[in-house]
Parts: sequence; structure tokens; C-alpha cells
Amino acid sequence: MTSTDLQPHTPVAALSMAARLQTVVTELSAEFLERDAVVRAIVIAMLAGQHSFLLGPPGTAKSELSRALTARISGARRWEFQMSKFTSPTKMFGPIDVAALTQGEYRQILDGRATTAHIAFIDEIFKCNLGALNEMLSFLNERLYIPESGGDPVVCPLISAVTASNELPAGEEAAAIWDRLTVRLVVDYLTQPVSFDTLLRSAVAPPAATVAPTTIELSELQHAVTVEVPAVTVPVGIIDTVSALRRQLAEAGIVVSDRRWRQSVRLLQASAWLDARDQVTDNDLAILTHVLWSTLAQRETVNAAVVTMINPDAAAALDEQEALNEQIAQFNTKQGGDASDLNNWAINEALPKLREIEDRLTVLKTAAQSAGRATDTIDEVMAQHAAFNRQIMVDVLKIRTPRTGAAQ
Repeated sequence: MTSTDLQPHTPVAALSMAARLQTVVTELSAEFLERDAVVRAIVIAMLAGQHSFLLGPPGTAKSELSRALTARISGARRWEFQMSKFTSPTKMFGPIDVAALTQGEYRQILDGRATTAHIAFIDEIFKCNLGALNEMLSFLNERLYIPESGGDPVVCPLISAVTASNELPAGEEAAAIWDRLTVRLVVDYLTQPVSFDTLLRSAVAPPAATVAPTTIELSELQHAVTVEVPAVTVPVGIIDTVSALRRQLAEAGIVVSDRRWRQSVRLLQASAWLDARDQVTDNDLAILTHVLWSTLAQRETVNAAVVTMINPDAAAALDEQEALNEQIAQFNTKQGGDASDLNNWAINEALPKLREIEDRLTVLKTAAQSAGRATDTIDEVMAQHAAFNRQIMVDVLKIRTPRTGAAQ
């Protein structure tokens, strides 16, 4: 079930937990522009009891998104921390209790630190030094912390951690943490002109009327993570498809750890549960585009392999994206050159090819809709097409009111 399936008169409080969480995804996607896929993927990771990683420059709302999501979980405790090469385990998990130390007792103050958090946001995750590395691994994987004062390990209530960095890991030490960050997302600055316009307008617009955000209870989330999501059926056909995907990626030189393949199954279950289904389908495989890559160079190969298995229409859309990228590359090469040559190229070559690409994308979308298949990838390519078409019309041909998404 998606938010568009809900009847207007249905009180949010009366909806199922899955429907309310889907509404949370919709609300956050509206608040954080061009972050629809990121929001959904983080929520799926949370439902699977796994961790996500956001790769992006400063100022892309990584920490704000984590805070906004946690605020929608009533009763959840959040811990936010920025790692550095000087970070000590006690700074993360609790300082020494000085008052107790004066009485000859060595213990830590754990309250309010990582040990008590349900959701964590850890920035600059790969700056974790060797001293803090083992503690962080135990925290993320086993949900345990062994106090420096000794004694029994502290069981941490962590459900999911959102981590972030503006760079990928380098070196063997960071590789251990990298393998535990199951869902990997690239978050960049806004790319669509309409999103950027909305961002600027929001800076001067009067405050909107306050509307109570949709929330879920911590106990509901915990029950979903531990009981309901694991109960989602995974058909044999899905297992066969994942196995075929593993072989295909291996042939392309992309090797994924057994741990990550096993964790991917729970992500598929979480994706199905979020859509209020009791069985995984091919569409749920889309989350794997955020799981199976380790380097940026691998992302495109992984995305194409997964999309091809999910949806032949989407695979064809990626072919159109390549054709579009060829035109964009030519445009970038010609910029700064003779204006007359650029004009002639735009009129005689770029616009006719853009029109052909648009026509093929329209046919693909119509076929996908008729067959009841998802059109997300097609829509994304169409949006890129519309943005580039507008750039040609406005920046090159100086036509200020182009017909959006169509070559003229």
C-alpha cells in the first residue's frame, strides 16, 4: 500500500503501522527535496535492523534527515556523534564517573550515550581510529559494549544507525566498518531546477501552518523489526534471482561478502512489509542497487544488473539515459566554443535526438503502466531529459518559455 492508496477520510491514527510509516516516508520526501529514494532506503534499512551510509558533501541535509526521521518515532532515543582520529571509546559510550572514582569505584556514565540509543547518526564514520574501531564494530554488529571497567557487556537497544561521510573508506581498518553499512546511498546537491527554485522560495516564504507529523510508536517499530518483517515470505524464485544476480556481478568483477548477501534478504522482506505485502516480489529487488556496490565505479554496473532483472522497461530506459548522456557530453564539449556552431548543433542534431529519446521514453512508460510495472526509473530519465532540454532551449536558443520535456 502506498500513501496514494489511502482514502482522504481515513484518520492516520487508524491506519496500519506499515501505512503510517509509508506516510512518514511521503512526508519526509516532500520535506527533503530529491531525497525520495534516500528516505525510503533508510526506512527499509531501519525495518531490517541494519545500518545505512550517506555519501555526500556538506550541506546536503544528511544529519537533518536523520533527526527528522527519529522525531517521527515516539519514544525513540537518538544519539548523534561526529568521529575523529582522536575519538576514544569513553567519549562515545560514556565518560568515567569522576564522583565514583573519588570513592574508589571505577565506572562509566552510560546514560545519554550510544549505549542507550535506539537510532544513531554517526558522521565522518571512517575517521574512527583503531582504539575506537573494535568498540564501534561490536556496537553496530552485536549491539554490545564492553565497559572499560570490566564486567558484563552492556546490551544496546540500537535498531539502526545512519552514518555519513564525504568520502569512501580507504585502507583495511575501515573495510570492517564499511562491510557493516548495508545500505549505501549517494546524496548530492539538488539537480532539478524546480527543486532549486522551491528551495530558494522556502527561504523567504512565510511559515506554513503547522500540521502534526505522522508518527509511529517505538514499540510498534521494534515489533515490526523483530517479528513482522522476518515473517514476510521470500519465494524460491526470488532466491534464484538473487543467486543469478550474484553470478552476473561476479562475472563483472564485483564480489560481495556472504554477510551482505544474507543481509540483503532481510532488506527485501522489509521492502515488501513497507508496501503492506506479506511476500517479496521482483520490485523489492530495487533496494539491492544501494547494497551491492563498494566503489562509485561499480554503482552503474550494479544498478543496470538489478534493474534488468526487475523490469525490462526500466532497463530500456537506462539505454535511453546513455543516449541522453551522449548529448550532454557533446554539449559540455561545445560550451565555450563558437556560439554559432553551438546553435547549429542544438537545432540540427541535439533537438531532433532529444525528441526521439522522448518519444521512446513515452512509449516505454505507456507499456509499463499498461502492464502494471513500476515506472520510477523511466520517470527519473524523463526528468533528466526535461532538464537538459530546457537547458538547450533557454541557455543556447534563448527561448524563455520552452514546453517542458519536449524538443521544439
